[in-house]
Amino acid sequence: MGRTIIEFEDEHGVVTRYRRHENGRGNVATSARVDPSTLVEPTAYVESGARVGRSAIVSGGSWIDRDAIVLDHAVIGAGVHVGEGAVIGRGAEIGSFSRIGAGATVGDFARLANDTKVPEGGDVPAGRIPRVLPRARTAA
Repeated sequence: MGRTIIEFEDEHGVVTRYRRHENGRGNVATSARVDPSTLVEPTAYVESGARVGRSAIVSGGSWIDRDAIVLDHAVIGAGVHVGEGAVIGRGAEIGSFSRIGAGATVGDFARLANDTKVPEGGDVPAGRIPRVLPRARTAA
Protein backbone atom coordinates (compact mmCIF):
# COMPACT_ATOMS: atom_id res chain seq x y z
CA MET A 1 0.00 0.00 0.00
CA GLY A 2 1.56 3.33 -1.06
CA ARG A 3 1.58 6.54 0.93
CA THR A 4 -0.67 9.32 -0.25
CA ILE A 5 1.11 12.63 -0.77
CA ILE A 6 -0.90 15.83 -0.92
CA GLU A 7 0.44 19.19 -2.07
CA PHE A 8 -0.54 22.74 -1.12
CA GLU A 9 0.65 25.98 -2.66
CA ASP A 10 0.82 29.05 -0.41
CA GLU A 11 0.20 32.68 -1.38
CA HIS A 12 3.88 33.03 -2.39
CA GLY A 13 3.76 30.08 -4.78
CA VAL A 14 5.70 27.77 -2.45
CA VAL A 15 4.47 24.19 -2.74
CA THR A 16 4.65 21.98 0.35
CA ARG A 17 4.15 18.23 0.16
CA TYR A 18 2.43 16.45 3.05
CA ARG A 19 1.92 12.83 3.98
CA ARG A 20 -0.54 11.40 6.48
CA HIS A 21 1.11 10.54 9.79
CA GLU A 22 0.75 6.85 10.64
CA ASN A 23 -0.60 7.62 14.14
CA GLY A 24 -3.67 9.83 13.85
CA ARG A 25 -3.58 10.59 10.12
CA GLY A 26 -2.55 14.25 10.56
CA ASN A 27 -0.73 16.16 7.82
CA VAL A 28 3.06 16.13 8.11
CA ALA A 29 5.34 17.88 5.62
CA THR A 30 7.68 15.42 3.95
CA SER A 31 10.70 17.29 5.39
CA ALA A 32 9.35 17.32 8.96
CA ARG A 33 10.42 14.69 11.50
CA VAL A 34 7.66 13.30 13.70
CA ASP A 35 8.19 10.27 15.93
CA PRO A 36 5.88 7.33 15.08
CA SER A 37 4.65 7.21 18.71
CA THR A 38 3.28 10.76 18.47
CA LEU A 39 -0.42 11.33 17.80
CA VAL A 40 -1.08 13.90 15.06
CA GLU A 41 -4.84 14.29 14.71
CA PRO A 42 -6.38 14.45 11.20
CA THR A 43 -6.86 18.23 10.92
CA ALA A 44 -3.42 19.11 12.37
CA TYR A 45 -0.44 20.25 10.28
CA VAL A 46 3.28 19.90 10.95
CA GLU A 47 5.25 22.12 8.57
CA SER A 48 8.61 21.76 6.81
CA GLY A 49 11.63 21.36 9.04
CA ALA A 50 9.58 20.95 12.22
CA ARG A 51 10.42 18.18 14.69
CA VAL A 52 8.04 16.48 17.11
CA GLY A 53 9.41 14.06 19.71
CA ARG A 54 8.17 10.82 21.23
CA SER A 55 4.67 10.31 22.62
CA ALA A 56 3.58 13.90 22.01
CA ILE A 57 0.04 14.89 21.04
CA VAL A 58 -0.80 17.42 18.33
CA SER A 59 -4.55 17.97 18.53
CA GLY A 60 -6.90 18.72 15.66
CA GLY A 61 -6.77 22.14 14.05
CA SER A 62 -3.27 22.82 15.38
CA TRP A 63 -0.41 24.06 13.27
CA ILE A 64 3.24 23.44 14.07
CA ASP A 65 5.05 26.01 11.93
CA ARG A 66 8.36 25.69 10.06
CA ASP A 67 11.41 24.67 12.07
CA ALA A 68 9.47 24.53 15.37
CA ILE A 69 10.46 21.88 17.90
CA VAL A 70 8.00 20.02 20.12
CA LEU A 71 9.83 17.78 22.58
CA ASP A 72 8.83 14.39 24.03
CA HIS A 73 5.48 14.00 25.83
CA ALA A 74 4.30 17.55 25.07
CA VAL A 75 0.56 18.07 24.55
CA ILE A 76 -0.61 20.64 22.02
CA GLY A 77 -4.31 21.44 22.47
CA ALA A 78 -6.86 21.98 19.69
CA GLY A 79 -6.48 24.97 17.38
CA VAL A 80 -3.00 25.96 18.65
CA HIS A 81 -0.46 27.76 16.47
CA VAL A 82 3.19 27.12 17.35
CA GLY A 83 5.19 29.78 15.52
CA GLU A 84 8.21 29.36 13.30
CA GLY A 85 11.29 28.24 15.24
CA ALA A 86 9.47 28.05 18.59
CA VAL A 87 10.46 25.37 21.10
CA ILE A 88 7.93 23.53 23.27
CA GLY A 89 9.62 21.76 26.19
CA ARG A 90 9.38 18.16 27.28
CA GLY A 91 6.04 17.38 28.94
CA ALA A 92 4.68 20.92 28.38
CA GLU A 93 0.92 21.33 27.95
CA ILE A 94 -0.40 24.06 25.66
CA GLY A 95 -4.10 24.87 26.13
CA SER A 96 -6.48 24.96 23.18
CA PHE A 97 -6.56 28.02 20.90
CA SER A 98 -3.25 29.34 22.26
CA ARG A 99 -0.69 31.17 20.12
CA ILE A 100 3.03 30.62 20.61
CA GLY A 101 5.00 33.32 18.77
CA ALA A 102 7.91 32.72 16.41
CA GLY A 103 11.12 31.92 18.27
CA ALA A 104 9.37 31.65 21.64
CA THR A 105 10.36 29.03 24.21
CA VAL A 106 8.00 27.17 26.53
CA GLY A 107 9.96 25.33 29.23
CA ASP A 108 9.73 21.69 30.23
CA PHE A 109 6.50 20.76 32.06
CA ALA A 110 5.04 24.27 31.73
CA ARG A 111 1.24 24.36 31.56
CA LEU A 112 -0.51 27.09 29.61
CA ALA A 113 -4.25 27.73 29.90
CA ASN A 114 -6.57 27.91 26.90
CA ASP A 115 -6.23 31.08 24.76
CA THR A 116 -2.74 31.91 26.07
CA LYS A 117 -0.64 34.20 23.89
CA VAL A 118 3.17 33.97 24.10
CA PRO A 119 4.78 36.82 22.13
CA GLU A 120 7.43 36.40 19.47
CA GLY A 121 10.69 35.53 21.21
CA GLY A 122 8.88 35.13 24.55
CA ASP A 123 10.03 32.76 27.27
CA VAL A 124 7.80 30.72 29.57
CA PRO A 125 9.85 29.18 32.40
CA ALA A 126 9.88 25.47 33.07
CA GLY A 127 7.18 24.12 35.31
CA ARG A 128 7.62 21.70 38.13
CA ILE A 129 7.33 18.00 37.67
CA PRO A 130 4.21 16.94 39.60
CA ARG A 131 5.05 14.50 42.32
CA VAL A 132 2.94 12.32 44.50
CA LEU A 133 3.07 13.38 48.12
CA PRO A 134 3.24 10.64 50.75
CA ARG A 135 -0.03 9.91 52.50
CA ALA A 136 -0.43 11.30 55.98
CA ARG A 137 -0.32 8.63 58.63
CA THR A 138 -3.27 8.38 60.92
CA ALA A 139 -3.11 7.14 64.46
CA ALA A 140 -4.65 3.69 64.78
